[in-house]
Amino acid sequence: MATVDLTVDSFGTTVAENDTVLVDFWAAWCGPCRQFAPVFEEASAKHEDVVFAKVDTEAEQQLAAMAGITSIPTLMAFRGGVLVFSQAGALPGSALKDLLTQVKGLDIAEVRRLAQEQADRESARGGQAEEPSVDEAVESAADQLNALHGR
Repeated sequence: MATVDLTVDSFGTTVAENDTVLVDFWAAWCGPCRQFAPVFEEASAKHEDVVFAKVDTEAEQQLAAMAGITSIPTLMAFRGGVLVFSQAGALPGSALKDLLTQVKGLDIAEVRRLAQEQADRESARGGQAEEPSVDEAVESAADQLNALHGR
């Protein structure tokens, strides 16, 4: 599957309507971004069950700001609409393959349960019941990934 370009208008829909979405935040002037691009493209051809998307941070500055991008390339993985991975830096092909295996292996119901528990704890402390923050969702997913690897 070829990569798709995301905009501020298409980002939410793409993440919400697909089981697994991998997003590469990049810019044309970024050397590491240019080095990572072929690795990302090659993986997209091998994993047709994953949406591989790119966000040009120069053209989509608002989206990059909303996503909290401070360094590029930044790779984000979403599973079932939940952010489960976010990391700046280009990955070698073997690390990207390992990441995809881990993301696909996540029990998304468990990730959502952990995120809900966090929201419930926040609500119990007197705050309004809100969606878990991106950091909380990533932390929950990271805990599950670590458990899968016995860490």
